[in-house]
Amino acid sequence: MAAVDPTDPQSEQEMGRIAFWLAPDDLRWLARHCCCGPEASDEDRDRCGRIRFRASAALHKQGLTD
Repeated sequence: MAAVDPTDPQSEQEMGRIAFWLAPDDLRWLARHCCCGPEASDEDRDRCGRIRFRASAALHKQGLTD
């Protein structure tokens, strides 16, 4: 397993972020799944992309990618 750089809680809080713990299988699903329909706005598609990217990055950081 790859070394994990610890998250700096103060830095995350300054960016307005909060902790969100998920099981690896839930992160895998989230990283691969998009619920945006054809009527979704560009803003919604961008948000979905960011969430999917962060889910994938979290798995990668833990060495849990396929």
